[in-house]
Amino acid sequence: QVQLVESGGGLVQPGGSLRLSCVASGNIFSINAMGWYRQAPGKQRELVAHITSGGSTVYPDSVKGRFTISRDVAKNTAYLQMNSLKPEDTAVYYCNADLRRSFFDTNNNYWGQGTQVTVSS
Repeated sequence: QVQLVESGGGLVQPGGSLRLSCVASGNIFSINAMGWYRQAPGKQRELVAHITSGGSTVYPDSVKGRFTISRDVAKNTAYLQMNSLKPEDTAVYYCNADLRRSFFDTNNNYWGQGTQVTVSS
């Protein structure tokens, strides 16, 4: 069984910063890639940041230069540093991992339960 647990969400004023963490635990052989997505009320879930096992990153234009994703491979943990937050960043943020549970397993996709980020004065 695999679990992804996010933490670090909360209420922050515009221009402020938050750091989200995602810890993957359980039967994990290797993690190929991890990512952060977000979903605002009435909107589709969208990619916020993605990082491969080699450290390559992808960001949409909406967060580029403000958000930074990183990984601690030894701890099966991904981080999302969010700076210069805007009200439009308000959403539930979800962690995603593409991983194998054993040597013989194929890559499977897992999601965390989400953490709320609210940017408001």
